[in-house]
Amino acid sequence: MNIYETAKLREEYLLFHYGTPEQICSWPGRPREALGFPARIVERFSGGEVARALDLGCAVGRSAFELSRTAAEVVAIDYSQAFVDAGKTMQAAGRCEVSRLEEAHRRQSIMVEVPAGTRPGRITFERGDAMNLRAELGGFDRVLAANLLCRLSEPGRLLVRLPELVKSGGELILTTPCTWLEEFTPEAHWPPGSTLDWLKSELSARFELLEEHDEPFLIRETARKFQWTVALLTKWRRR
Repeated sequence: MNIYETAKLREEYLLFHYGTPEQICSWPGRPREALGFPARIVERFSGGEVARALDLGCAVGRSAFELSRTAAEVVAIDYSQAFVDAGKTMQAAGRCEVSRLEEAHRRQSIMVEVPAGTRPGRITFERGDAMNLRAELGGFDRVLAANLLCRLSEPGRLLVRLPELVKSGGELILTTPCTWLEEFTPEAHWPPGSTLDWLKSELSARFELLEEHDEPFLIRETARKFQWTVALLTKWRRR
């Protein structure tokens, strides 16, 4: 079974995307710089209003809501039906109950909410395969693919499609923790060297690299166990 269809991952990602800092990690000295990742990465796009934005690998949708602040239309696509359904629930109700694991079999029900100032009516959630996107998607002013590449069996197929998805002058943001694992990506499709060098090699003919830096993020598993990870973020402009 795809782990991204499980209730465990659905609950963890709803908390990751929509939980408050206290709901995610209340310990003193928590790594504050790792909180709010789905919103922080959207803030890396240039300012101003745009017509269309695409959130590829949207998970449960927080970045799509953030994109809706400045994009008249947002298309949010994920391969997990459970994640897409969770995003639609947040869109329709504005909130969702999360069963947060404390320890062993002990859980606590908490409520997470869509952040104020977003425009849920601008978003369309759909299930789709980032390596085989529907032909009629069209072009976008902003494209975000967050922590997606190293979860695809053939990530190169998405990179080939990106010039078609990003309008001339439009912006692309990719983030990846570069955790290449054979359970997701056969070794034959891993980057031949560093992930950054591979992206430059594959994208530079059609995109200008505007910036690259590290973005930490924190996923809560239990009250005492967290995943602290650092993603590589690259921002590109379509030539």
